[in-house]
Amino acid sequence: MQPINPAYNSNPGVSPFDQIRRADHTGEWWSARDLQPLLGYSKWEDFRNSVERAKVAISNSGQTPDLHASERSEASGNTLRLNYKLTRYGAYMVAMNGDPRKPEVAAAQTYFAIQTRKAETAAVAAPALPQDFEEALVALLGKVRENKALEAENKVLAPKAGKWDAFMNSEGLIGMTAIADMLDMPVKDLTNWLVELGVFRKQLSRFGSNQNMPRRTYQRAGLFTIKVENNGKVSYEVAYATHDGAEFIFDRHQGRAAA
Repeated sequence: MQPINPAYNSNPGVSPFDQIRRADHTGEWWSARDLQPLLGYSKWEDFRNSVERAKVAISNSGQTPDLHASERSEASGNTLRLNYKLTRYGAYMVAMNGDPRKPEVAAAQTYFAIQTRKAETAAVAAPALPQDFEEALVALLGKVRENKALEAENKVLAPKAGKWDAFMNSEGLIGMTAIADMLDMPVKDLTNWLVELGVFRKQLSRFGSNQNMPRRTYQRAGLFTIKVENNGKVSYEVAYATHDGAEFIFDRHQGRAAA
């Protein structure tokens, strides 16, 4: 089966990591050669070192490296070249073992972490059916207790969920000012902090005011987007976070507070 959207620059509305994803009878996978430029590596040997470090990390976690980062030869012109077939976990481990100074690596880490978490959540195994009346009663009691725990948790989370919904527009985007309000900080301080993290780039508007904007790699990862808006007189850029982008900011902010 051919790669999904191999010309990943042709669809800016989809994460480039999704657009280079491939699939065959074993499921989805990523080509290391396709992944290399998206992680900011210009030299294959430098990137191959990250893959080999990832294989060691996979082995140390008790898993088989060749199942997640298997070597393969492929044609390149009239010659053969080395490549790796990476599972989602394998690609995530490659990103985790990449150069932390590269913003592209941070964006890849975020993408694969989010997608891996989504896959884990969706792959919940169905419970075994009770074999007798006693097992059925035990299962029922456990379900009742579980439902009560969920009700209590939902009561705690409901105000937070409602607050997110209130700030999300019809496109599912949240403005940076709204996020700054939820974090109880000025929006200027929020975007300056994101500049320090390398997530935003420092920028001034044409009027000389602070107008920091998300870097392209984080936009491609599906965390942020920039929209051009008009107040009837002038057009200007506005940064928005997606749901995953807002989660990314809150996670980093919690880590900052704990440090």
